[in-house]
Amino acid sequence: MLRQYVAAFAATGSRILPEHSPWGSVINSLHPAKFCVFKNEFKFSAKLSTSARSPTTFPSQSQVVICGAGIVGNSIAYHLTRDGWTDVVVLDQNVVGSGTSHTGSGVLGVFKPSAERQFVTYSVSLIKRFQDEGHDLGFQQCGSLNLAQTRERAIALKRRVAYTKPSGLECEWLDRHEIKRRHPHLYTVDLEGGVWVPGDAVADPYSACVTFASLARRQGALYVENCTVEGIVTDEVPHSQVIPRVTHVVTSLGTIHCEYFVNTAGMWARSLGEKSSPKVRIPVHPAEHFYLHTEPVVEAQYGLPIIRDYDSSTFCLTRNQQFVVGGFERHAKPAFENGIPQNWRKSLIGDDEHFRPIREAAEHRVPMLKDIQYQPLVNAPDNFTPDGKWILGETPEIDNYFVAVGMNGNSLQGSGGAGQAIAEWIMYGSLVTEMLPFDVRRFIDLHNNRRYLKERTKEVVGRHYEILYPGQCEYRLARKLRCSPMYSEQEAQGAVFGTRMGFERPLYFDITHTRTDSSAQMREGSFKKPSFLDCIHEEYQACREGVGIIDLSSFTKIKITSAGNQVVEYMQKLCSNDVNMPVGGVVHSGMQNERGGYENDCLLIRRTDNSYLMLAPTSQQTRVMDWLRRHITAEACVSVTDVSSMYSVLGVVGPKSREMLSLMCSANLVLYGHMAKDINIAYASGVTVLSFIHMGEPGYTLIIPAEYTLHVYNQLMKIGHDYGIRNVGMMTMRALRVEKFIPFWAEELDSTTTPYEVGRGYKVKLNKEYFVGKFALMRQLSQGLKKRLVHLTLDDSFDPDEDIWPWGGEPIYRNNLYVGNTTSTAFGFTLNKMVCLGFVRHHDQQNVTPEYILQDANFEIDIAGRKVAAHASLQPPKMPVVKMDGFASYRPKSRGIVTHK
Repeated sequence: MLRQYVAAFAATGSRILPEHSPWGSVINSLHPAKFCVFKNEFKFSAKLSTSARSPTTFPSQSQVVICGAGIVGNSIAYHLTRDGWTDVVVLDQNVVGSGTSHTGSGVLGVFKPSAERQFVTYSVSLIKRFQDEGHDLGFQQCGSLNLAQTRERAIALKRRVAYTKPSGLECEWLDRHEIKRRHPHLYTVDLEGGVWVPGDAVADPYSACVTFASLARRQGALYVENCTVEGIVTDEVPHSQVIPRVTHVVTSLGTIHCEYFVNTAGMWARSLGEKSSPKVRIPVHPAEHFYLHTEPVVEAQYGLPIIRDYDSSTFCLTRNQQFVVGGFERHAKPAFENGIPQNWRKSLIGDDEHFRPIREAAEHRVPMLKDIQYQPLVNAPDNFTPDGKWILGETPEIDNYFVAVGMNGNSLQGSGGAGQAIAEWIMYGSLVTEMLPFDVRRFIDLHNNRRYLKERTKEVVGRHYEILYPGQCEYRLARKLRCSPMYSEQEAQGAVFGTRMGFERPLYFDITHTRTDSSAQMREGSFKKPSFLDCIHEEYQACREGVGIIDLSSFTKIKITSAGNQVVEYMQKLCSNDVNMPVGGVVHSGMQNERGGYENDCLLIRRTDNSYLMLAPTSQQTRVMDWLRRHITAEACVSVTDVSSMYSVLGVVGPKSREMLSLMCSANLVLYGHMAKDINIAYASGVTVLSFIHMGEPGYTLIIPAEYTLHVYNQLMKIGHDYGIRNVGMMTMRALRVEKFIPFWAEELDSTTTPYEVGRGYKVKLNKEYFVGKFALMRQLSQGLKKRLVHLTLDDSFDPDEDIWPWGGEPIYRNNLYVGNTTSTAFGFTLNKMVCLGFVRHHDQQNVTPEYILQDANFEIDIAGRKVAAHASLQPPKMPVVKMDGFASYRPKSRGIVTHK
């Protein structure tokens, strides 16, 4: 085995092995004479294939420069050169694989949500192919056992099995006796069961890292070691709205002119992001991550499954005849809080007391570990992101500056898929797959704050193994950063807050809370009927029968202007709807990409002849600004400004909203069509009122200067008392829009979904001049749809009081054939049924016609292994119409869901 590691490392051309790599300290401590034996025997002098480029002189230019020769950077170099982009330079401040790539667990786990699963599945197949081609990567597809100690964990795993199986991934639920047969060393008496995933594997991270590098060099990439990047230079023009582009990289060895720059610097990625102008935001922070290896023993035989004991935050695997124990502790330790020192390895120590709960949990699950001698605890820090997901893509600050960092404790797992994705993005300019969960543009400046990252890192590590109840598991740490002016008053009235883009938003208001109570907290999570459903029901009733007030202040708000009328031409090009409306007009429009998919879903208000105000989803704050700026040319004379913090937004919803608002202002609130006007409310001036609401109910949207917000809110609550006014949270907004078949951003609308697929074709104006995505939409309209968004209501066999609820992601079956997945779900109080939205594809890859949905079709939704019949529709359901002028009180038939108070 020692010889195998030396052989693998020889291919990189480096002179030393990292101390923490397997056998690294042994090899580096060898007497020079003995080291020469290894060196000569394996041609350690870096005589690669004759096609490899050698850095005899420092390159002055390259098409692509990659900073960081870890496993992800090497994977990108491999994929670029494999596809013919051979003008690639990889820089590292030390040597290949000398960072943290070699210290991971080596687990390749495919039992994941769909977005990650695609990446990891590709990584597994690629590393397996390398092994089959003769590279010794220690790859073994041993499978995994994913254990459940509790019923709630069992439900969580069964839900994952349900939505994973249709993808073709083999997995099955086992009882404790079958688990024991798969792994005879396990203690299984306290288990509910577990999931067997035969496709999971282990490999040696360091060998994979140097293999990627070796193949990349053989295919033409140039590696330059012991080279520090000192700055990334752009063609930035002061005060320009045009995004600057990378021009060259300044290093300790010289300057390289380049077209593309890729930051794969791992723990150093954030500080590297600060070495450019403008600075690039890369919110990552290392956490101490621990592994315990036993001495080699016979019992750690080849092929034993990986063990994930989620409820104990522990995993255990076998490699090189050793048991390896690790975990994702609930209270993690941020590493290098004052910056990463030059000799960072020497500053790391194994914290046995901190790791003790994980070690004891592993010994409980694998009792024989108590009798095996351990090697010293390894402290192997790795990068974690604020939400525990990878950070990939092109940065919004600099054009052609890409990042691939934040692998969250396992660089090997996503290395193949991430490398392929970034390489394709560079080569082709975009991706056909959806990258929203990993998009670098999902962050704003607060996420890059070092103190914020340090605090969030303490929590995000443990969430990898926690049960994350959908919509019910908010972060505890690094909170109360972005708050609306109403926050304190909402808190006093029982608001239970969640965060989006760091903004505190009321999810619901606890009806049992009084002003003298401490802050209301999210009730205990559940996969069944949530315990706070009665709170949502009362808010829902207020919106249907009286007045509800919902804080939408977290929405992204962007001002778009020009000196002349250029802004109209600019917006007409970006929007698929016709946005050349009169001043005061309001238009809801999508912004499509060249494939017709959504890049943004927004509301546009024509403020003047040459200016618009845009309201966009909260999570779009960085992404939509990037999209807008990328379409500004030097000749356009268009300016875009983020004004999100300047205004608050309130939705005043319900049939009594006009009558109530009329008592606070003298303006005529009868607005025909979608219109906006500036009015005074109470003592506040400059409030913009829109005859548009996001929930399908009658009402108004108020855009309020931030300094007047609390005054307007207090007056609304005071005057509205006689109208039954209620605070309304985001969960009620969700229930209202799901019931009425209204698609939302990031759930139904994304870059791979078109307006025709979600029933919004009427908002596409093909008779306009050119707009981005027009030709793709014309082609789709003529060729037909491959998927459609469908409204599904579960039949009466579903008992919402007792059964496990659908929460999104559940498989949809038509006549026993898998045809899609749900996206959003909610209980429809008016329909008195559980409602799901979801995309349906044809099982034979044909067009999805209305007849396919509506005729001879029996639909079912698989909820944690149980299929429930559902009625499908392509139209919103028929419901009692709520009118602004009056409404006869409507009471849904009760099945014991809630009791109206």
